[in-house]
Formats: sequence, structure tokens, C-alpha cells
Amino acid sequence: MPDWFTLVVGLLLKGIGPDELAEAARAAVRGEATLNPRVAARLVAEMRSAGAPGHAPNPFAELSAREHDVLRLIAERRSNAEIAEQLSLSEKTVKGHVSNILGKLHLADRTQAAVFAWREGLVRRDQAGQKSPAAFARRGHTGLH
Repeated sequence: MPDWFTLVVGLLLKGIGPDELAEAARAAVRGEATLNPRVAARLVAEMRSAGAPGHAPNPFAELSAREHDVLRLIAERRSNAEIAEQLSLSEKTVKGHVSNILGKLHLADRTQAAVFAWREGLVRRDQAGQKSPAAFARRGHTGLH
């Protein structure tokens, strides 16, 4: 019999019942894929909207509203302390948001996050009063969060 890793062929939600789980396991043994109907519906909707003519995927779709705010402020060259003060958060919470942003956007550091935000139009010169993120990097910013 194949190991369990080869039997996992699908995506289930953690709240499924025992009958659904058993059927999914039987389907996997038969080599069939299992996908929760809610997940399937969302996947189809995402694929349709991504494939729609003139529709560009939202590069910030995975970010929460708060992470979006933090990213905008990173792009405006704000420190964690400044972000914390402006958003009425602790610095530790800001650091958590920065880590989440980097992970979700697959970026290595906050300098990359700032460049990404500028490139994707999250921040514009007229909004931020800044010249560009290049100066951010030239200032010797290490990218550490």
C-alpha cells in the first residue's frame, strides 16, 4: 500500500465530518482528487476573474486591510516605531505585520516591499511626497524589520 503522502490528493476543510473524511480517503486510494465544494467555487471564481480580458490580478489580494496600511507606510519610508504610532499599534504588532507582508508577497526584506508597493501603484509621488524607493535603498537601509 502506498504511504500517506501519496494518498493525499485533494484539499479539504478542517471542519469536515467523519463521513466526508472517509470518502475523501477512499477517493484518494482510487487515485481521484477531492476538493471541498466551497474551495472549488472560490477557485473557479478566481480563475474566471484572472482570465477576464483587461483584468489584472490584484497583487495585494492576500493582504489584510491592516497589512495594506503597513505596506503603504513602509513604502513611505516610515520606521516600525512611526508606523506603530500612526496606526496606534505596538511595535511588536507592526513587526508581525511586516513579517506577514514579506511572507505573503514572497519578498526578502522591507526594501523589496517598498519597491514592490511603488511599482504596483500602492503609493504614488503625489501621495507620499517622496521621490522614489531608490533613495530608500541608497540611504543605507538594511532591509531588516
